[in-house]
Amino acid sequence: MDSILTLNLDTVRLTDEQFYNICQNNRELKFERTALGELIIMSPVGGESGNREADLIIDLGIWNRQTGLGYTFSSSTIFKLPNGADRSPDAAWIQRQRWESLTPEQRRKFPPIAPDFVIELRSATDSIEMLRAKMQEYLDAGVLLGWLINPQQQQVEIYRPEKVVEVRNLPAELSGETLLPGFRLSLSQY
Repeated sequence: MDSILTLNLDTVRLTDEQFYNICQNNRELKFERTALGELIIMSPVGGESGNREADLIIDLGIWNRQTGLGYTFSSSTIFKLPNGADRSPDAAWIQRQRWESLTPEQRRKFPPIAPDFVIELRSATDSIEMLRAKMQEYLDAGVLLGWLINPQQQQVEIYRPEKVVEVRNLPAELSGETLLPGFRLSLSQY
């Protein structure tokens, strides 16, 4: 069972380099950092969540290889958002031009860029409110489309800038809309 631990480091502000080194020296754990500097430590996911996450990345990656429009990222990638948070969506995609505008050093470490598209897959122990706040944080950072897949409640929430969150019941087929032309994701197995 996966779990989350949040450490309040209000008296210790980690530099970006220190945070990067903590992540590199503890690869068996998954870390994020909130805009307030709280360190979030997550254990690896279980088999079902890992399999579902892999399927999402495969589908997104295959579409991206066929179109060549951008770059696909796994949940191991941490993005430095404009508000100072370091976040790791379960799957992400960035348009080619935006990614290639980063320097090689920026691409090598935790890229200082918000993805254009993100997917968060709720695991059995994830707080839905925490994930909804994270999705809003992505939108505030410039994400153009986000999907929060919630197998526990058999729903998916679709996030778009300046629009009310759309909730669909599962199974559903999602469209990448104009951002990811031709990308369709069937959520029949959830």
